[in-house]
Amino acid sequence: MIYITRKAQFNAAHKLSRPDWSEEKNESVFGKCANPNWHGHNYSLFVTVKGEINPETGFLVDLKWLRDIINDHVVDKLDHKNLNVDVDFMKGILTSTENLAIEIWKILKPLIEAEGAILHCVKINETENNFVEYFG
Repeated sequence: MIYITRKAQFNAAHKLSRPDWSEEKNESVFGKCANPNWHGHNYSLFVTVKGEINPETGFLVDLKWLRDIINDHVVDKLDHKNLNVDVDFMKGILTSTENLAIEIWKILKPLIEAEGAILHCVKINETENNFVEYFG
């Protein structure tokens, strides 16, 4: 079994808040992240796939192909967008980095499996100090 990771980056705005909570409770729970005027991050996304090397190509998957599906199905939908307003797959979901990782997993898993590999991990760095890893 071999593992390979592709990194991508995107910039996005969001706010953490629950519409069923008061502004005061949202601020109490989410702090500055509940700013009604949003805030943004320069995210780094790491997608790790695993499987066996194809003896004909020497690849687990073609990294250009992996780059393209990450860009087409995830990054292009997120980059320079408001996660709460502009991103179809985040509608109705609290836009925490944890939830974002889960939703990206749901998108990429079937695409990667169709190529005969296994999605191992979706990792998102929200800041240089904070990141989430989701293993499905």
